[in-house]
Parts: sequence; C-alpha cells; structure tokens
Amino acid sequence: MLRSRKWVEDGTRLFTAQVAALDEQGMAQPSLLPGWTRKHVVAHVAANAEALGNLVHWAKTGEPTPMYPSREQRDADIEAGAALPASRLVAWLEEAVRELDTAMDGLSGTRWQAEVRTAQGKPVPATAIPWLRAREVWLHTVDLGTGVTFADLPGEFLTELVADVQAQRGLTTVPDGPLPEVAAYLTGRPHSLVNAPDLGPWL
Repeated sequence: MLRSRKWVEDGTRLFTAQVAALDEQGMAQPSLLPGWTRKHVVAHVAANAEALGNLVHWAKTGEPTPMYPSREQRDADIEAGAALPASRLVAWLEEAVRELDTAMDGLSGTRWQAEVRTAQGKPVPATAIPWLRAREVWLHTVDLGTGVTFADLPGEFLTELVADVQAQRGLTTVPDGPLPEVAAYLTGRPHSLVNAPDLGPWL
C-alpha cells in the first residue's frame, strides 16, 4: 500500500503540473479520450478524488458510502465540472486532492482492512483505495494529451497495471511488446502493437 501511496503522490504531482501549464483555451482542447475535452478529464479526476474519499469514509465509519450516487450523477458532475472556468475547475481539483490525501492519512491501521465496494460494485479492502487512485492520476495524465505518454510512467506501476487490467478483462495472455505499449493496449488507449484485437475502452 505504501508503494501505491507513493504512486498517488507522484502521479498527482505530474497531473497537476500538466494542468497548471494550460490556459483556458488549452483546457478547452480535445483530450485523447473520445468526446472529452481536457476539462472533462480534469473534472473526472477531481470527482474521482471525492468518490474515493467516500470509500475512505466508509472504511473509517462502517457506514456504506458508495463512490457515486449513480452512474448518471457521476456523468452529470463531470459535465458540470467541464463547463466551469479553468480557474474554478483547477481549484476544485486541488481541494479534492487535498481532502482525499488528508482522509487517507487519517485512516487507522485496522480500518484499512475494512471492506468497501468499487464503482462497479466489487468488494475490496480499503487498502485498494490508493491503487485505484494511482491508476486514475497516471492514466489520465496521458489522456490530457499534453505530451506525457505511457513510456513516461514508472515501470513498476505499468507492470502492476498490466496485471490488474489483464485480470479484470479475464485475459489469459497479453500480446508481446514493450511494456508501455502493452499497458496502452490493455487500457484501450492508442498503441503500436501489431495484430492485437480491439478490447474496447477501459477506465
């Protein structure tokens, strides 16, 4: 878990640095995710921090607190965030990041073993929360389309990501190729692998 917390810290730092370098016009440009601008990506990452904060609250109190009230509300919140001026959107992101970090710092050792449920309804121990956040910040840094690629992400993180996505997709094997390209392929992002069947989007 400590390794995942470090990945959250490093990934968040890179994501926020990429966002901070964008002006209003830059934030309004298309991201690498179909139909989403960079503002959509930032809004999603901010909303995800709040959603994972709900899981921390669940683990701390035992009170079931889903990540999102519904898929429809999640999507509506992202659209609302994408309509904000860049300065307000960045302020939301920064506040959500601080609150999640504080919440995770405040979770005691025993409560990290409490069971919570992901947005897909999968039961996981609270120790999975940092990993869920690490995936978000690193992948969506690439999705911003500001020049960061999978090759810029930590190798150990990519190895963990490939194993995670392979298990979630139920794949017994993955194509041969450079680790960053395999990670991009498995997560439904553009890649250079040849003759790899389309897997569809993920995360």
